[in-house]
Amino acid sequence: MIVGLGNPGSKYEQTKHNIGFMTVAELAKQLDVTLSKHEFNAITGTAHVGGEKVLLVQPQTFMNDSGRAVGELKAFYQFHDDEIMIIQDDMDMAMGRVRLRQRGSAGGHNGIKSIINVLGTQDFYRLKIGIQHPQKQRVVDWVLTPFTEADAALINAGIDRACAALTDWINGETVAQLMNQYN
Repeated sequence: MIVGLGNPGSKYEQTKHNIGFMTVAELAKQLDVTLSKHEFNAITGTAHVGGEKVLLVQPQTFMNDSGRAVGELKAFYQFHDDEIMIIQDDMDMAMGRVRLRQRGSAGGHNGIKSIINVLGTQDFYRLKIGIQHPQKQRVVDWVLTPFTEADAALINAGIDRACAALTDWINGETVAQLMNQYN
C-alpha cells in the first residue's frame, strides 16, 4: 500500500502539503492506473506489477486525520506494517530532495502523528519529499500555498525521483537498499 498524504479538495490541490497526493498521482499515471475507487475515506487505485497487487491511496480525510483511512485500509486488505509506504512532505529538507526512512517519530508532521496513533506503531516506511522551511511565513501558511515557478523544476524532479524509488520498492528492492541509492 502506497499512501500519499495531502488534503482533499481543489483548494489544496497544488499546495506543498499535497506533495504526497501529487506523487501518488504521478505514480498512478506511470503505472497506467486510475485513482477512482472511493473506499474507507480514501480514493484508491490498484496496480498489478510483477505479480504483486499494489494499492495506491490518497486519503480523503484532512491531513491531521490521515490515520483513519490508513488504518481502515490496512485492516480491510490485511497489510503488514512492512507493506506500507507513506509519502509525506518535509520542511526540514531542501526543496525536492527525497529521503526514505524505515521507521521513526512523526517529527512534528500531523499526518504522520495520526497514522502512528491509529496503527499503534512507528514501524512503517516513509518517503519524504523536501518542501523547505519557510523564511518569513508562518508554517501553516507555507504548507498550504502552491509551489512557486522557481520551485516547480525542483519539485518535479523530486516527484520523478520518488516515483523511481517507489517503482524499485514495488519490484522488490528493500528500503535499506533504496536508502543507500536515493537518500
